[in-house]
Amino acid sequence: MLHLVRFLAVAVVVIESAAFAATPPNLIFILSDDLAQGDVGAYGQKLIQTPRLDRMAKEGTRYLQAYCGTSVCAPSRTSLMTGLHSGHSPVRGNWEIQPEGQLPLPAETVTVAQILKSAGYATATMGKWGMGMFDTTGSPLKKGFEHQFGYNCQRHAHSYFPPYLYRDGQRFELPGNDGVGIGKTYAQNLIQEDVLRWIRAQKDRPFFLFYAITLPHGRHEIDDVGPYADKPWTPQQKAYAAQVTRLDRDIGQVLDLLTELKIEDRTLVMTAGDNGSSFAPESEFGRLFEQANNGLRGFKRGLYEGALRQAAIARWPGVIPAGRVSDEPWAFWDFLPTAVELSGARLPPGFQPDGHSLVSFLKGGRAPQRDYFYWELHEQRPIQAVRFGQWKAVRNGHDRPIELYDLSSDAAEAKNLAATRPDLVARAEGFMRAAHTPDRNWPLTGRAAHRQSGAAKKKAAK
Repeated sequence: MLHLVRFLAVAVVVIESAAFAATPPNLIFILSDDLAQGDVGAYGQKLIQTPRLDRMAKEGTRYLQAYCGTSVCAPSRTSLMTGLHSGHSPVRGNWEIQPEGQLPLPAETVTVAQILKSAGYATATMGKWGMGMFDTTGSPLKKGFEHQFGYNCQRHAHSYFPPYLYRDGQRFELPGNDGVGIGKTYAQNLIQEDVLRWIRAQKDRPFFLFYAITLPHGRHEIDDVGPYADKPWTPQQKAYAAQVTRLDRDIGQVLDLLTELKIEDRTLVMTAGDNGSSFAPESEFGRLFEQANNGLRGFKRGLYEGALRQAAIARWPGVIPAGRVSDEPWAFWDFLPTAVELSGARLPPGFQPDGHSLVSFLKGGRAPQRDYFYWELHEQRPIQAVRFGQWKAVRNGHDRPIELYDLSSDAAEAKNLAATRPDLVARAEGFMRAAHTPDRNWPLTGRAAHRQSGAAKKKAAK
């Protein structure tokens, strides 16, 4: 009898495992625009309320060294979608294309949505896209997404009361909105409703949702400042705090819906910001909310740790350890290989992402080991950074010296050790050289001439 009980127990485990393998998990990546580590209660924020993200951290794993693709919108999102770091990706800076949109992803660029769609996943993106308008090769509808709702152009997304939005690439008007802070319809309300409606419709099949929420990016507009109405703060400080709390509420609604639909145990949800704090420590936000990324140096448009580390949380009940806090590093370009492994999909022939699968790490194991992490950014001047082991090197321009920091004892990057460790500086320079693939749009010596002329035309048009 005992042998029979053991046999039946083993049989149940085998059957459950086979069923799990036959039904790949749903994947949701929630990317917030400009959310900093210092904004979230689970990371130490005291003034802004984020109860659902704090609860999500208790129910899942919170990451202290999760790195974005780079520290502005378009290239960071490109790394997340393509599995390529910013030395290889086709978009390495924000580049607005008139009259609306950004530099599009090329036709040959492969995205995680295309891979998952080929494996039978339903796919959708809501919020802000920013990687190509609908009449270009970078349209989300040409990059694997079956459904789109919200903004495309980053500049359009600066308004929370826009005169129009897009549904599946088709523009629809929002009467009464002036696009400059006054209106009848708060765009995030419509976007959130569409997200919840779409998840309900996909509950019986595997799905991938890229939810790119614009909150709390400027302009800092909100339809209700809620619990901050009576605070002795400036209107902008109240609006910013309310934006973060609204973001928190909307993420909570997504998690609650997964529970209601009884699919939370087969859904991986990951959240992060697309870059570090967008404010300097001495700004009105930095002073009040102590938002200098938990003592880290730097903020948006730089490559110090404060610009790169994210408030990142992963939740998957029964799979991801609850209450775990990890200080092992990973980066946005790891998401695509992770999705490939979880879905059972295959990479297109000849495509090799820069990232590593995080599946074992998410489940409680060690983070993937690698030679280095690499970033570059092409805004005012091209800048580079590389992390290898405990060491971090930053070069703020091709004609600037490399700075070197020991993150194991100096996470704030306050003590430049370059003069005492020329061997490590040379090693960092070698990594930077190896990681950068030349691209006519993104030379390391300065802004490309054709980008200069485009900027001049735009300035003249104003």
